[in-house]
Amino acid sequence: MKKILIFILCNICILTFGIGQSKVMTPEQLIELNRVSAVGLSNDGEQVIYQTSTFDLKTNERSSKTFSVSVNGGDLKSLDEVGKLVKDKNVSPDGKWKLTAKEVKLQKVSGTDHYNDVPSSNVFIYDQLNYRHWDTWEDGSYSHIFIQSATDALDSGIDLMAGKPFDCPQKPFGGDEDYIWSPDSKKVLYVTKKLAGTEYAVSTNSDIYEYDIETRQTTNLTEGNKGYDTHPAFSSTGTLAWLQMKRDGYESDKNDIIVRLPEGDVNLTKDWDGTVNGFIWSADASKIYFNAPVGGTVHAFQIDVPVGTQTNSKPKQISAGQFDVNGIIGQSGNHLIVYRCDMNHATEIYNLNIETGEMKQLSEANNEIYEDIKMSRIDKRMVKTTDGKDMVTWVIYPPDFDPSKKYPTLLYCQGGPQGALSQFYSFRWNFQLMAANGYIVVAPNRRGMPGHGVEWNEQISKDYGGQNMEDYLSAIDDVAKESYVDKDRLGCVGASYGGYSVFYLASRHEGRFKSFISHDGIFNWRSMYGTTEELFFVNWDLGGAYWDKENAAAQKTYAEFNPVNFVDKWDSPIMIIQGGKDFRVPIGQGLEAFQAAQLRGIKSKLLFFPEENHWVLSAQNSLVWQREFFKWLGETVMNRS
Repeated sequence: MKKILIFILCNICILTFGIGQSKVMTPEQLIELNRVSAVGLSNDGEQVIYQTSTFDLKTNERSSKTFSVSVNGGDLKSLDEVGKLVKDKNVSPDGKWKLTAKEVKLQKVSGTDHYNDVPSSNVFIYDQLNYRHWDTWEDGSYSHIFIQSATDALDSGIDLMAGKPFDCPQKPFGGDEDYIWSPDSKKVLYVTKKLAGTEYAVSTNSDIYEYDIETRQTTNLTEGNKGYDTHPAFSSTGTLAWLQMKRDGYESDKNDIIVRLPEGDVNLTKDWDGTVNGFIWSADASKIYFNAPVGGTVHAFQIDVPVGTQTNSKPKQISAGQFDVNGIIGQSGNHLIVYRCDMNHATEIYNLNIETGEMKQLSEANNEIYEDIKMSRIDKRMVKTTDGKDMVTWVIYPPDFDPSKKYPTLLYCQGGPQGALSQFYSFRWNFQLMAANGYIVVAPNRRGMPGHGVEWNEQISKDYGGQNMEDYLSAIDDVAKESYVDKDRLGCVGASYGGYSVFYLASRHEGRFKSFISHDGIFNWRSMYGTTEELFFVNWDLGGAYWDKENAAAQKTYAEFNPVNFVDKWDSPIMIIQGGKDFRVPIGQGLEAFQAAQLRGIKSKLLFFPEENHWVLSAQNSLVWQREFFKWLGETVMNRS
């Protein structure tokens, strides 16, 4: 459910909301912002090579450019190609071999696979689960890694997975982080889940495998662990580390860093009350740098790697502030090269001083655009929950916020459900754009989110309609006490688990909200269980199948936490957004909800994207999404016809 763009009518809306004549963010600007991604550090460690890509709304296509910039800032250059500036990780260290991912057809699935006399047939034939994943129907092909000669273009290569029905890179989102060379060029490590059919759909048990080029033997390096094992990485001295979750079927389990030492495997972060997003080795192999959620943000940390009988050290936080370090690219001397963003700024590349935490912006892909845009004020507010806990809640205010005025206010419900609500910058659920339209946004770090300890993160499982729903209401009620919040103009919006939250709160809000928007939300847990593709998620978080009458946790979910059971209590307008190729929260969820609202006579609208999955990826579709989002809120919250 995890491992996600918004329209103002320019001058009319600006005048309506009293923001003034100065520029604020528009949907068109948001969609056309440059999106920055690093290629990597140059071989000499002196340059950062990165790309910027942007959507052209007229052509609905993406274009990209490549640049280099000094790791200390300045000396920006445009590049026609990367060439040999950055080492290709898929070429062996000795330069003899390269790794290539290819699709291999292994199973008969289509009608034409089975019957050669029906070339115009259009049918899939399945006899086991995992027949579709994310947004793609399985066609009998699997992604495999091949070792080929780096110099012989005609070399067809060796299939490391020997024609078995397993995927590497892992689907649907795996990339070349799923396979690496050993430092001596003699072995390849790759990540896969060697399960098929129903076993694949109900398990998260991926492992790291080692393929020996000389013997052509494969060894499972993580056989003893039953959860995720991912992101293998060797240090400069040849020590292996990877990320590990312990429990099978729990996709949001605590993610730890494991190091394989001569004395045995060491869990570096076992005693740390947090979960790791990603990591890199230090240049001298004495430390590991990682980023992780903490207190409603994501920041960089370091931890020492033990030597001999030395005990584990505690992680030390490197960066701090009201922003996210949402990725670590590499190390250059006493600096880390990182990604950074906040709710007012899209991701850029920064230089982070390891000792002082000071940061310097290296890429400036959107600086000129932001110079002409008024920014939102963003406050970190602590809200007391119904069980006496302190909850981080982000409050985003319109540009030129005036506390003497009253503003319409939106409760934002985060997806995941265990996704961090940090200082992220979304190109769809964009708080800067919502605020530019004159709305205050309330975004609570409700139960189920990382960055507040493992207990807080895990509480939500099997309690979907419980404490976290109270957390939502505690947040909106706390902020609504302020004189500048118009309590007669409150809305509730969200996607995925946030969309489920919207459906659930629509029957229990006790008149708080004038309008709801749910995007790809779960409406009916029974039909969700019967059609979603990653069954380990619903098995863990719901407790199991709806037909298991002996399972008290599951039965409570299907009875008490199921929005379809409480449609009779819906009493406010609701817009429902659904992707036609969303197999995670399939099409029936949105259609069922819209049909129920219509038949009950509730003002409702269906925004259906036939070719979109759980997200909205087309630029022009994103623009329609934004326009309809604010049009609906204008009609139902602002009471504009």
